[in-house]
Amino acid sequence: MLYVCADRARGTPGEATQCAQTEGRAFAQERGLTIAEVVTDTYGEPDPAQRKGWRRVRQLVQTGHVTEVLVRWPSAIAPESAHELRHRETAWLHDHGVRVRYTWAPLSSKSDEAW
Repeated sequence: MLYVCADRARGTPGEATQCAQTEGRAFAQERGLTIAEVVTDTYGEPDPAQRKGWRRVRQLVQTGHVTEVLVRWPSAIAPESAHELRHRETAWLHDHGVRVRYTWAPLSSKSDEAW
Protein backbone atom coordinates (compact mmCIF):
# COMPACT_ATOMS: atom_id res chain seq x y z
CA MET A 1 0.00 0.00 0.00
CA LEU A 2 1.21 3.50 -0.81
CA TYR A 3 0.02 6.24 1.55
CA VAL A 4 0.30 9.83 0.32
CA CYS A 5 -0.45 12.87 2.46
CA ALA A 6 1.04 15.80 0.61
CA ASP A 7 -1.27 18.43 -0.89
CA ARG A 8 -2.65 21.20 1.27
CA ALA A 9 -5.93 21.51 -0.65
CA ARG A 10 -8.55 19.03 -1.72
CA GLY A 11 -9.33 18.44 -5.36
CA THR A 12 -7.06 17.60 -8.24
CA PRO A 13 -3.76 16.10 -7.03
CA GLY A 14 -1.02 18.69 -7.10
CA GLU A 15 2.67 18.41 -7.77
CA ALA A 16 3.50 17.17 -4.25
CA THR A 17 1.04 14.28 -4.51
CA GLN A 18 2.16 13.38 -8.02
CA CYS A 19 5.80 13.39 -6.91
CA ALA A 20 5.06 11.20 -3.88
CA GLN A 21 3.11 8.74 -6.04
CA THR A 22 5.80 8.56 -8.72
CA GLU A 23 8.50 8.09 -6.11
CA GLY A 24 6.46 5.46 -4.27
CA ARG A 25 5.78 3.47 -7.43
CA ALA A 26 9.47 3.56 -8.40
CA PHE A 27 10.45 2.47 -4.88
CA ALA A 28 8.03 -0.46 -5.07
CA GLN A 29 9.12 -1.50 -8.55
CA GLU A 30 12.83 -1.43 -7.63
CA ARG A 31 12.12 -3.74 -4.69
CA GLY A 32 9.66 -6.08 -6.37
CA LEU A 33 6.72 -4.84 -4.29
CA THR A 34 3.15 -4.60 -5.54
CA ILE A 35 1.07 -1.58 -4.65
CA ALA A 36 -2.44 -2.88 -4.19
CA GLU A 37 -3.92 0.52 -3.35
CA VAL A 38 -2.89 4.16 -3.18
CA VAL A 39 -4.51 6.01 -0.29
CA THR A 40 -4.33 9.79 -0.12
CA ASP A 41 -5.12 12.49 2.40
CA THR A 42 -4.89 16.25 2.39
CA TYR A 43 -1.93 17.45 4.44
CA GLY A 44 -2.73 19.53 7.51
CA GLU A 45 -4.57 17.43 10.10
CA PRO A 46 -1.85 16.30 12.53
CA ASP A 47 -3.75 13.32 13.94
CA PRO A 48 -3.77 10.49 11.40
CA ALA A 49 -6.80 8.92 13.12
CA GLN A 50 -8.80 12.00 12.08
CA ARG A 51 -8.01 11.55 8.36
CA LYS A 52 -10.25 9.52 6.10
CA GLY A 53 -7.33 8.07 4.16
CA TRP A 54 -5.42 6.94 7.24
CA ARG A 55 -8.57 5.31 8.57
CA ARG A 56 -8.65 3.38 5.26
CA VAL A 57 -5.04 2.28 5.87
CA ARG A 58 -6.04 0.95 9.29
CA GLN A 59 -9.07 -0.80 7.82
CA LEU A 60 -6.96 -2.59 5.21
CA VAL A 61 -4.40 -3.55 7.85
CA GLN A 62 -7.12 -5.03 10.06
CA THR A 63 -8.39 -7.18 7.19
CA GLY A 64 -4.90 -8.55 6.60
CA HIS A 65 -4.58 -7.09 3.10
CA VAL A 66 -1.45 -5.05 3.87
CA THR A 67 2.04 -6.17 4.82
CA GLU A 68 3.86 -2.88 4.20
CA VAL A 69 2.89 0.77 4.12
CA LEU A 70 5.00 2.94 1.85
CA VAL A 71 5.20 6.58 2.90
CA ARG A 72 7.38 9.33 1.46
CA TRP A 73 8.63 10.52 4.82
CA PRO A 74 7.64 10.30 8.49
CA SER A 75 5.82 13.65 8.55
CA ALA A 76 3.27 12.25 6.08
CA ILE A 77 1.99 10.11 8.95
CA ALA A 78 2.14 12.97 11.47
CA PRO A 79 4.19 16.18 11.56
CA GLU A 80 7.19 16.54 13.85
CA SER A 81 5.11 18.77 16.15
CA ALA A 82 2.89 15.71 16.74
CA HIS A 83 5.58 13.01 16.60
CA GLU A 84 3.88 11.08 19.42
CA LEU A 85 0.93 10.48 17.06
CA ARG A 86 3.31 9.12 14.42
CA HIS A 87 4.86 6.78 16.98
CA ARG A 88 1.41 5.65 18.09
CA GLU A 89 0.42 4.80 14.52
CA THR A 90 3.67 3.07 13.56
CA ALA A 91 3.50 1.03 16.78
CA TRP A 92 -0.08 0.05 15.90
CA LEU A 93 1.05 -1.03 12.43
CA HIS A 94 3.92 -3.08 13.92
CA ASP A 95 1.51 -4.73 16.33
CA HIS A 96 -0.44 -5.89 13.27
CA GLY A 97 2.65 -7.20 11.48
CA VAL A 98 2.91 -4.29 9.04
CA ARG A 99 6.21 -2.68 8.14
CA VAL A 100 6.56 1.07 7.40
CA ARG A 101 8.95 1.95 4.59
CA TYR A 102 10.01 5.45 3.53
CA THR A 103 10.32 6.10 -0.19
CA TRP A 104 12.24 9.40 -0.14
CA ALA A 105 15.82 8.55 -1.15
CA PRO A 106 17.62 9.87 1.97
CA LEU A 107 15.30 7.76 4.15
CA SER A 108 14.65 4.79 1.89
CA SER A 109 17.18 2.61 3.69
CA LYS A 110 15.44 3.35 6.99
CA SER A 111 12.18 1.79 8.05
CA ASP A 112 10.33 1.15 11.25
CA GLU A 113 12.58 3.57 13.09
CA ALA A 114 11.68 6.09 15.74
CA TRP A 115 10.96 9.04 13.45
